[in-house]
Amino acid sequence: MSFSRREFLQVLAVASASGMAIAHEDVLAAKPGAGQRLYDIPKFGNVSFLHFTDCHAQLTPIYFREPHVNLGVGDAVGRPPHLVGERLLKHFGIRPGTVEAHAFTHLNFERAAKTYGKVGGFAHLATLVKMLKASRPHALLCDGGDTWQGSATSLWTNAQDMVDACKLLGVNIMTPHWEFTFGAQRVKEVVEKDFKGHIDFVAHNVKTADFEELVFEPYVIKEQNGIPVAVIGQAFPYTPIANPRWMVPEWTFGIRDDHLQKMVDEVRAKGAKVVVVLSHNGMDVDIKMASRVRGIDAILGGHTHDGMPAPVIVKNGGGQTLVTNAGSNGKFLGVLDFDVRNGQVRDYRYRLLPVFANLLPADREMAAYIEKVRAPYKARLEEKLAITEGLLYRRGNFNGTWDQLILDALMEVKGADAAFSPGVRWGTSLLPGDVITYERMMDQMALTYPATTLNEFTGAQIKEIMEDVADNLFNPDPYYQQGGDMVRVGGIQYTIDPTAPMGQRIQNLTLNGKPLEADKKYKVAGWASVQEGVTGTPIWDVVSTYLRDKKVIKPVRLNSPRVINVGNNPGLATA
Repeated sequence: MSFSRREFLQVLAVASASGMAIAHEDVLAAKPGAGQRLYDIPKFGNVSFLHFTDCHAQLTPIYFREPHVNLGVGDAVGRPPHLVGERLLKHFGIRPGTVEAHAFTHLNFERAAKTYGKVGGFAHLATLVKMLKASRPHALLCDGGDTWQGSATSLWTNAQDMVDACKLLGVNIMTPHWEFTFGAQRVKEVVEKDFKGHIDFVAHNVKTADFEELVFEPYVIKEQNGIPVAVIGQAFPYTPIANPRWMVPEWTFGIRDDHLQKMVDEVRAKGAKVVVVLSHNGMDVDIKMASRVRGIDAILGGHTHDGMPAPVIVKNGGGQTLVTNAGSNGKFLGVLDFDVRNGQVRDYRYRLLPVFANLLPADREMAAYIEKVRAPYKARLEEKLAITEGLLYRRGNFNGTWDQLILDALMEVKGADAAFSPGVRWGTSLLPGDVITYERMMDQMALTYPATTLNEFTGAQIKEIMEDVADNLFNPDPYYQQGGDMVRVGGIQYTIDPTAPMGQRIQNLTLNGKPLEADKKYKVAGWASVQEGVTGTPIWDVVSTYLRDKKVIKPVRLNSPRVINVGNNPGLATA
């Protein structure tokens, strides 16, 4: 399926007029013409980039709730991406109650999700990509990473389903993160065989541990309308810390500002008139990096799953850099257009487009591929484990209902006093009344090191673990923010002060109403240890056993910490 812009708008008009499963006529964006209004992006300039990131292997449409807690600390207080709910709408000038308000915030999530339907899906994303390329045939499609991990089928196919989907989608350039959890050998195999001649896999900041040689190409230079354009890859710099080091034992990582500056200068010397960094740093890190490295026109960012409707403009010694972040789960596609004249960027336009499956027809070729690649696993994916009576979601600084369900399962099945679950940002959402299928469960835990554990930790050790994770999240210097969100905690109640110094953020630890004793040992269940050689029942066996036994999951009671000294922080809203 290929479209001219005119043909595509006709398809959208028909889709909108037919209702496309939109439920409530009283919502402005659900009325006929919504698709045309949302996706009609007039051509601008002569250099263009299309950008998606952190899709986490979601080939089919899903629900995904945006966070109601995304706290900024230090200089990041009140600055994107640390805005949620109504504060985010106000900052970006988005009208409440619109399709955009639903896309970018958690507000009225259950009602809005029923109104607008599911988001993402590669067949619908493919349609949008083709529409935009009809008016921008020169555009480069950039994949910001975290593409191969996050679904059952990707895990079971060793990421082959996503590798082939990205080739079919027409991805031009990619940089990685969770891809490394399939191991160095698998990554090299894909890059050298599957991607060769199709997708440029770039990462200037991954080097060999022995001679510090570049493992991958650091950048690629391509022409758009006769204009040389450079894209430099910035892989996730803390891979050996956040993920198992033993999976990439011979490679080193890092932010490497100095080397990035060298790469920028190098591509400029080779004639590049536009320089873009395809980054998996996370938005706060990108903002700091943009202030330190000269000559970057824009950073197409990922990792922190922040759907930002507009770039942050960062001043630096060479002028300014646009910093963007394109959300997650295939939910958004960024469109960045530059007007380049006389060898310089004169102007730009940027839109982050939500991918609504009800407003975008499925691309037939991609839909056929997805059906084929999922067919061998269909029965297993569709197994009904339980029904949820409450909303299940994950994203947020502290805890989500999906996380709580996992913690409850760990404590009950493993016979533990408490439980830890990693604060990963990936994982789809389910609405009240939805069936928890095996597939939707696996969205929360499909990774290559799934072993569950049961350890004895003293109260002092528990506090130390939690303090370490809290510093990864709330260190005021973004270059020391090395992980995801806060570790999810079951059984233990606590207070957290994000503004306190390292070692003093976690307070008032209690278990069953009694203070945790520093020297007393407690049984703590967990999963996803990054240490080599850890064995144990896979997390999906623990949780599926729990779900089959319960059959119906009542609305879970969130074990969220008491958060203090954050004042009127616009990154905190009521759920």
